[in-house]
Amino acid sequence: MKDSFVELNGRQRAFALVDSNSGREIVGPEYDMISPHLEPQNIVPESDDGVIVVKGTLDGKQVVIISIEGKFQGGGIGEVSGAKIVATLEEALEDNKNGNTIYPIIVLDTGGVRLQEANYGLLSISEIQNAVIALKKYVPVIGVVPGRVGSFGGMSITSAVLSYLITTAKARVALNGPEVIEQEAGVREFDSSDKDLIWNTLGTKQRVKTGIVDEVVKDNIATIKESISNAIDQKKDAHRTDRADFYLTLFDKIDFNKPLNTEEYRKVYSETQAVKHDISATVSGEKPGTKSRGRLWFEKLTGIKNATSKYSTVLAAEVDGKEYIAIVPDENNRFPRVRHGEVGLQEGFVISKIVNKIVDEDQDKKVKRPIILIVDVPSQAYGYKEELIGIHIGLASSAAAYARARQAGHPVIDFIPGDAVSGGFLAHGLQSNRMIALADKSITIQAMSKASAARITQRTISELEEATKHVPAMAYDIFNYEKLGALYKLVHDVSSWDANDDAVKKVHELIDEAIESTKDQPTDLHFRYETPIAIESGRNFCS
Repeated sequence: MKDSFVELNGRQRAFALVDSNSGREIVGPEYDMISPHLEPQNIVPESDDGVIVVKGTLDGKQVVIISIEGKFQGGGIGEVSGAKIVATLEEALEDNKNGNTIYPIIVLDTGGVRLQEANYGLLSISEIQNAVIALKKYVPVIGVVPGRVGSFGGMSITSAVLSYLITTAKARVALNGPEVIEQEAGVREFDSSDKDLIWNTLGTKQRVKTGIVDEVVKDNIATIKESISNAIDQKKDAHRTDRADFYLTLFDKIDFNKPLNTEEYRKVYSETQAVKHDISATVSGEKPGTKSRGRLWFEKLTGIKNATSKYSTVLAAEVDGKEYIAIVPDENNRFPRVRHGEVGLQEGFVISKIVNKIVDEDQDKKVKRPIILIVDVPSQAYGYKEELIGIHIGLASSAAAYARARQAGHPVIDFIPGDAVSGGFLAHGLQSNRMIALADKSITIQAMSKASAARITQRTISELEEATKHVPAMAYDIFNYEKLGALYKLVHDVSSWDANDDAVKKVHELIDEAIESTKDQPTDLHFRYETPIAIESGRNFCS
């Protein structure tokens, strides 16, 4: 097709978006920035690791294009590719802070985390989101989803924090791919062989009518350039992560135990008018809630017995000047896919309201309230309705709120006594500037379940487990995660399920120590690159 943008490769797309003869590639293939994690798995690496960065002009405006190559590892984000994106965005941030206006444009052709580098991918994606949120204070950050792969996984969460999202009719946007939902929830939940169902649900013709993308344009280079330029000139911003009251109102209208098709959802979406939802603090109740490590530690750290709240899966309370937040299971939840501690449609929006209120209340205070995240999230929710409505927007809303809080000077501290998996961890945990975890074998920390990861990477589970022996970022345990250097402290001699008085006292002391360590320090995520373990492992090229 003549002048097709979709049919170009990643490098061609980057140069196609800038004015003729204005583009120059930054950190190109000649730098040989290959991933060190692929060859040990018998995977041939690429010298640009699947990310192309081009600086130039668009209609005379200074721009930087970040183009993800969907043909390499499905556009998956790993350590090196993620570092290239983060470094580019952070350089653009500094330019804009210094009055040198430059507009970032991200071409999303990505399945999300590169599963062969799973935990590095999750870290990188959270850092990309942090940089985008910081940049939006100065300039719009524009996303383009051309097609082929689309924008999935953690990068769908990233798409939701962008200012404006332009797509073609050949694109799809979703958190969980149909194969993953089928693997996790069964074929009755989402039949991955039903192509009409997939495109009707996740395709951009549906997405543009329900606020997930902003503009669907023809697959034509000139048309896409014009749309980007107009979005920049008009400073367009969908404020997608600032619509918590709208979505909470929408959820009030839907029975999640009944079927919901695309036409019905478009109707309820178009008829919904936001009603303010007040989020009251968690209080003591008469009956114990569904058991979990997150609930146990929330109740012990706050002293709130049988903690109960209006939104049963989100516990939040201020104690001794600190705000504690946990996501917990509820076996009677009206959302069937969110009964075991998953982060679903509602949780992210509720958390965003809690955190944004704290930021607003402390705006003029010299000392900002610390926000303590108790992390025990087995995953995001896997469900058809979740994808139809756009679960990634909910997850992006809490991630954005935590990032804004940290950037405003609030210490955001993770305490991880339980699982920290996939989009759940991106939404509730990975925007913290300090992470404390228990050294407990029962803790799983990863980007995807073994069964789904094996299916997507076309490996057996035994082959997947063998690969984790050579690549710590692929492993599922907290001890291998420590090798990545992102943790502030790994706490030995405290069990996930044994929150005795001495253990609680020790965790309180470590939280206070972590808060103190953030004073007069940058409010970004660079601490993760600066620990001795991170430096030794080589994860320092974004600093």
